[in-house]
Amino acid sequence: MLWKRDKLFCEINPTCYAISMQKEVCKRHVKNLLYKGKIAKTHSEEKLPVVVSDYSCNLIKRAPGINLTHQQNKARNIEIACSKINGIVIRPGEEFSFWQTVGKITKRKGYKEGRVIIANRLTAGLGGGLCNLSNAIHLLVLHSPLEVVEFHQHSDALGPDEGKRVPFSAGTSVSYNNIDYKFKNNSTQNVQLLVWCENERLYTELRCEKEFPYTFDIIEEDHHFKKENEKFYRNSKIYKLTFDRKTGKELKKELVLDNHSKVMFDYDLIPKELIRE
Repeated sequence: MLWKRDKLFCEINPTCYAISMQKEVCKRHVKNLLYKGKIAKTHSEEKLPVVVSDYSCNLIKRAPGINLTHQQNKARNIEIACSKINGIVIRPGEEFSFWQTVGKITKRKGYKEGRVIIANRLTAGLGGGLCNLSNAIHLLVLHSPLEVVEFHQHSDALGPDEGKRVPFSAGTSVSYNNIDYKFKNNSTQNVQLLVWCENERLYTELRCEKEFPYTFDIIEEDHHFKKENEKFYRNSKIYKLTFDRKTGKELKKELVLDNHSKVMFDYDLIPKELIRE
């Protein structure tokens, strides 16, 4: 006989879920008030001279099974959030906090309903799509010596890949004001985030004052899909490589994610050559 666990309070119904979320938001507010770290607050229109890493991606996916309205709303949500982040300078010892920079998501600020994940299911929610922005920032940080201090993962198999597979092209979760994304400037110089939207694309840059002595790359190994208990999962291992800038010699290979993501799109769209028995 299989044992069946009791439902959590948040799983009983949508009202219970909302109550649970509000409890977590309150806990985060208290945690932020008591936090001893220094959160970056300074913005500058002047760009720091050296590009450490950059990344861009399409804001709107047009593919079978994808809600175009939610995609367009996502693009608008990201554009609003970018206006709060763009140009922020993180000084040595300071931390960047996604939510303490972006602020509360409200209709009054112009945010719309986009695609969000609630209780491991895709649905519509205010501010949906901001995970795409937090993930783009995470990719910048992975290509730098900066330290990730808070990271939460969601599935990176929300929709079919567009073109060539990009390791860690999705999967960084944020939810106001409960699930945050933070990184710390553990270097000896200022760094700066630039994020903006143009022609249905998101552009991001991490800049600094002078070149770091190392360069970085992200690689993915053993990428495949596998069926488990009638559900498909994307599996892979994602590594961060550190190289000496002068010699090009690989100095370190660090596992940053042992990926096991539930596929949340039509299984017929999974590339057959990537399915493993």
